[in-house]
Amino acid sequence: MQLVVARIGRAHGIKGEVTVEVRTDEPELRLGPGAVLHTDPASAGPLTIESGRVHSGRLLLRFEGVRDRNGAEALRNTLLIAEVDPDELPEEEDEYYDHQLVDLDVVLADGTEIGVISEISHLPSQDLFIVERPDGSEVMIPFVSEIVTEIDLENQRAVITPPPGLIDDREAVVASARDAEQDGEDAGQGSGAENDADADKDADAEKGAS
Repeated sequence: MQLVVARIGRAHGIKGEVTVEVRTDEPELRLGPGAVLHTDPASAGPLTIESGRVHSGRLLLRFEGVRDRNGAEALRNTLLIAEVDPDELPEEEDEYYDHQLVDLDVVLADGTEIGVISEISHLPSQDLFIVERPDGSEVMIPFVSEIVTEIDLENQRAVITPPPGLIDDREAVVASARDAEQDGEDAGQGSGAENDADADKDADAEKGAS
């Protein structure tokens, strides 16, 4: 099975290095020296990684046969693709490969169907499930434990507990209205307490006068 593990960015320096947008949780394994990767477009590869290093928080790679900035810049936006055994599992518990997650049914805790995972989007801050809903629309769900509470590969489903508004914008409106109503009640209670205090002060003043 082929998996996209990185996208080549801009050239770095003049000796053929390129920046890389990593799309794998195991860059040491997939993007190490000696790794041979297919490419998209196919005409750009295959590419063999000669060396790699981290610079200012970004992974830099150099490929065999690419020796100058022009050669590196020609590879810009090329996808790097690794061959992966479909039965292979990540080393860390609670980690998953994209192919394990794509096509999972997304449901709420009560079993309500939300849609099907069509794609995994890897952002610098977090991963997102791109979920296709029955009506053809899409919703993005952050792949974080507070929202995705269970990945059940045996039953091919992902269980989520979304905050108001993530799945249905109307839920956000209802939640906002509820909060506003509660704020109004709290303000009313505060006003009543102040009036009671003022009444007590008036009563005390009358006693003092008598």
